[in-house]
Amino acid sequence: MPRPDRIPPPPPGPVEPNLRDYATARRSFSWAGARRQLAGLPGGRGLNIAHEAVDRHVLEGHGAEVAIRWRGKGGERRDLTYAELGDLSSRWANTLRVLGLQPGDRVVTLLGRVPELYVTALGTWKFGAIYCPLFSAFGPEPVRTRLEKSGARVLVTTAGLYKRKVLPVRGSLPALAHVFLVDGGLDLTAVESFGSALQAASAEFTILPTDPERLALLHFTSGTTGTPKGAVHVHGAVVAHHVTGQFALDLHPGDVYWCTADPGWVTGTSYGIIAPLTNRVTSIVDEGDFDARRWYELLAAERVAVWYTAPTAIRMLMKAGADLARAHDLSALRFLASVGEPLNPEAVIWSQETFGRPFHDNWWQTETGGIMIANFAASEVRPGSMGRPLPGVDAAIVHRTAEGGAEELPGHDLVGELALRPGWPSMFRGYWNEPERYAKCFAGGLYLTGDLARRDADGWYWFVGRADDVIKSMGHLIGPFEVESVLLEHPAVAEAGVIGRPDPVAGEIVKA
Repeated sequence: MPRPDRIPPPPPGPVEPNLRDYATARRSFSWAGARRQLAGLPGGRGLNIAHEAVDRHVLEGHGAEVAIRWRGKGGERRDLTYAELGDLSSRWANTLRVLGLQPGDRVVTLLGRVPELYVTALGTWKFGAIYCPLFSAFGPEPVRTRLEKSGARVLVTTAGLYKRKVLPVRGSLPALAHVFLVDGGLDLTAVESFGSALQAASAEFTILPTDPERLALLHFTSGTTGTPKGAVHVHGAVVAHHVTGQFALDLHPGDVYWCTADPGWVTGTSYGIIAPLTNRVTSIVDEGDFDARRWYELLAAERVAVWYTAPTAIRMLMKAGADLARAHDLSALRFLASVGEPLNPEAVIWSQETFGRPFHDNWWQTETGGIMIANFAASEVRPGSMGRPLPGVDAAIVHRTAEGGAEELPGHDLVGELALRPGWPSMFRGYWNEPERYAKCFAGGLYLTGDLARRDADGWYWFVGRADDVIKSMGHLIGPFEVESVLLEHPAVAEAGVIGRPDPVAGEIVKA
């Protein structure tokens, strides 16, 4: 049976998509108009992520609504309302003030998916410091490198993570003045209790005037060569987080939403903290590791409407079988989206057959700060495509010239480097202390992403591969992703990886 190349949009339902007509939305959209959706600090004192995420909703009478529903590994369940999250984050902001921190200092979390991480992030933004999340599975050396490069002043972590990953290297981190533990382990020297600090602090905190260009986030991303790069983002990025949450994830106030990404990575911050909270949804936070049955039980029990996950997880669900999914009531699901790596066509079709809805792939990077290209709720899905640029985002397929510029490739279905025209609010403002590395990302007035792609005749974009891992065989450019997608169509293949192997005749040949 031939594989469908297009999946039509679903029939109209009780919730009307935020983006109903793509062409109209692109014509009428402006970033200034998107900014007007947000409140801004009272008195015209600027724009602060934490105010838009929590305090604004409390002031508007929504404080009793559930902001975060936390599910612990052992089945625990804890609700945090917008008012409670506002209270706790103000206490953390006051704690930073008492410690003598200055706006612009770096506050780092090394935590799993626990409520204290969200409190730390929001309180740090309220205070005016820069929040930097680290993935809790990092080993001691990656942790040391990132703490050292950031010049972190405060770290929030657990006793176990501190003992295994920070204590062995703390002597080489002279800038790290305070370590707060969210659990026990206070018998250790030179650590403080996160809970006790919050209890001792006032819940009254007035956010100081915040310039939208004030640095708010530091995300470390691994480079293909060299040390990790620290991409920095500003408070004004919240405009993009908010509106892309509406357009690309179809978030509506009151939705139950689950982003499975770990907050140690950019997706878990942009779309696990900021976008859902600014759009006033109830965000599910699951501390547990992946387990297909647990995931389906959570989707059913919490009546999740919008689900954002990763292609690897989708393929693991495919491996567990459609029968397991069908054994649960997933009728609340309205929109499914995927990010983190390209989503193979087979996974999109499996989703349509299993859930009655396809996963909508989208594309962005740590550097872009927010979703740039997406498949939208009211549009058809072309399996294997990452979709079309969001309103306010201008994309092109280019090649780098010998003179160091970039020229757009004419026509369509030509493979080149995906480029974006700067101007969206969540574009990174630099690499931490590496201006030359930052400057190399731009040419010809464009941000060059390092990803190879093609654009079809209708304007849909298709990922080919990283510019540094594309396979060049007999004069042809072959994207590993496209070969992997074909291999994954075979029922005996659960995962596939493709590389180029040197060949004296072809230059390179494909090895899977």
